[in-house]
Order: sequence, then structure tokens, then C-alpha cells
Amino acid sequence: MRVEIHESKQELAAAAAERAAEVIRGAIAERGEACVVAATGASQFEFLDELTKRPDLEWQRVVFFHLDEYVGLPETHPASFRKYLKERIDARVHPRAFHFIEGDAPDVRAECRRLAALISARPVDVAFVGIGENGHLAFNDPPADFETEEPYIVVKLDEACRRQQVGEGWFEGLDEVPRQAVSMSIKQILKARQIVCVVPDARKARAVRDCLESEVSPERPASALRPHEGAFLYLERESASLLEDSTPRVFEASKA
Repeated sequence: MRVEIHESKQELAAAAAERAAEVIRGAIAERGEACVVAATGASQFEFLDELTKRPDLEWQRVVFFHLDEYVGLPETHPASFRKYLKERIDARVHPRAFHFIEGDAPDVRAECRRLAALISARPVDVAFVGIGENGHLAFNDPPADFETEEPYIVVKLDEACRRQQVGEGWFEGLDEVPRQAVSMSIKQILKARQIVCVVPDARKARAVRDCLESEVSPERPASALRPHEGAFLYLERESASLLEDSTPRVFEASKA
């Protein structure tokens, strides 16, 4: 995994957007289509703004998949990730297709199987992800399942994850945050040819340090990215502040 530390959040977003755009252009040139997994959350705001402003991308040749979604939450809720993605990507660039997770489907495990069949039918060119305050990757909270081959799984959200959602302003209180979610699995995320991991803000600094400077472990779900040769982690000074060296630079993270 390559790690880039940038001076500011805006520089981080611009660099990550250029990497993502490069992958999308390359996939379209190679196969006539790009397949992208899209993440949500406050960490993605500036990055998605930068990416969707690019005038040279053939969005009508891009197929999107949804990374994770709360179980039981309607799309009309302010915290709905479907709502977020429709507003921040779908309505802006009008891609060829966007396969959303219907978290309020009557049978969420059947919904997982539906999505699994769709995503298994094509290669994923790039996955956009972040790292949670508890080190989660997508909604795979610690200890994450590093072994399941199922592309989408139903997971239990731990309290730290749920508190983060309140802290970011998506819910007014902890009791409002769902206790389960549909999440893309760790192994499915790692199948992406490239991974663009965008992690701004000081509140993520401990998770970043644990991901990069501790052993790869289900207790640190995002550490699963380290052995992936096509993974790119984008940080800025605040999110890198607990690393041994947080100066703006580019380096390769240890795979161990």
C-alpha cells in the first residue's frame, strides 16, 4: 500500500480524485466500462466534490456499486447512504448504472445475494473507502471477518462506530443509530484492482496509526489494506499526526 501525506484536506482530496480519475479512464480505455465501489461519510465530501467536477470523465461508461448501508433505514432519512450517494454522485454525473443497497428490503440477506450476483459478474476497477474512528473498513467493525467469501454480509455495528455517526451529525442520539448494516466484506473490497482510501481529520489519527504501525489483524480491520499492492491511502497532517513521521511525503507501508 502506498501512503501519501498532504499538507491540507483539499490537497488530499485533489490527489485522491486524480488517482480515481486515472483508474476510471484506464478501465474505459481497456474495456469500454469502469466499475467503481463508492463510499459515504464525512470523510468523502471533498474527494467526491473534486472527482465529480472532472469534465473529462465518461460517466455514462461507469457502473457504481454501493459499499454499505444501514439495515432498516429508509432512503428518506438524512443518514441514508443511498440518499447521500444519489445526491453526491448519481444526480451529478448520471452514470450508466448505480447498484444501491436496499437496507430496508424485507429480506436483507436476500438483498445481499442479489448484490453478490451483480458484483461477481464483473471486475471492480477501483473501490473508494475510508477508515472509521474504530479502524473499521466499510462497516466491518473489529474484530472483522477476514475469511468470508461472501461479497455482501449483514454485520453488527459496535458502539464506537455508532457513536461516530452521532458525532458526525447524522443522528441526534445513539438510540437512533441502527445496530446492523449491510456491508461489503473485507475480501470483496480487496478484490478491487485499486483502492482509494481517503482519511482526513484528527479524530481518525489513532486508527490511521494502528492501521499502519501495528500488525495486520481483524482487530484493526483497515490494516487489511496494507498487503494490497494497488491500495493508496491519502492522509493530511491532522489524520497523520500520530505517525512516527507525519511530514507531507509519499511512502510504502509495510505489509506485515
